[in-house]
Amino acid sequence: MLGYMTFGTNDLDLARAFYDELLGELGATRKMQFDESGFTLYGTGARSPGLAITRPYDGGPASVGNGNMAALAAGSREMVDRLHAKALALGGSDEGAPGLRTPEGPRAFYGAYFRDLDGNKLCAFHMGSAD
Repeated sequence: MLGYMTFGTNDLDLARAFYDELLGELGATRKMQFDESGFTLYGTGARSPGLAITRPYDGGPASVGNGNMAALAAGSREMVDRLHAKALALGGSDEGAPGLRTPEGPRAFYGAYFRDLDGNKLCAFHMGSAD
């Protein structure tokens, strides 16, 4: 159902560098880039959901939405840990260390929360028991 999500940025070059590294951990690359607007779409394939960054269309400063968050599906708990650590190493801020958020089991939710350089909130998560 979700096609892509967009975050605004006030420093396009810095945001692109952050997401090149972070989303590269998931095998995502720049799939679309418009230099005039700054719109840059990341994804793992043409039919997979993506994450985009851009300067705001109205020309005003980008700001963070209270309650907005993008969740990145990771293939394992180890990948959740890696994405969280990578985001912090790239200058992001911690919003919740990696860990189990529900009881262990086949529908367990393991997640980590962080903010990008513009303050946008992301979650890296993995569903399922530890294997």
